[in-house]
Amino acid sequence: MNKKEKDQLRELIPQRIARVRVDIEELIELTKPIEPDCAIGRVSRMDAINNKSINDASLIKKRLQLEGLIASLENLDHNDFGKCLICGNEMQMGRILIMPESRKCMACASRG
Repeated sequence: MNKKEKDQLRELIPQRIARVRVDIEELIELTKPIEPDCAIGRVSRMDAINNKSINDASLIKKRLQLEGLIASLENLDHNDFGKCLICGNEMQMGRILIMPESRKCMACASRG
């Protein structure tokens, strides 16, 4: 990875971190417990419980994404940044730009 690409990532990653932090704050609000005394119908309550479960899962994913973004920013100057953890090959710059927190190339990520 050349200096220009790393500079591009130095600008991109903090923007992503800020966006993910906003998403996390919104999800925290959406995952607050549903009060039993709240005057909603049974079907609406079931829908609210289902939505809370989905938002809980999204919150976990966003927190992991934030950790990955912070780690990527901290490791940007390491020689192995941009290399796949599995195969050791250089990751595609397009993938790094889309998912800077990713540590696997497309081929290794698709294998699971």
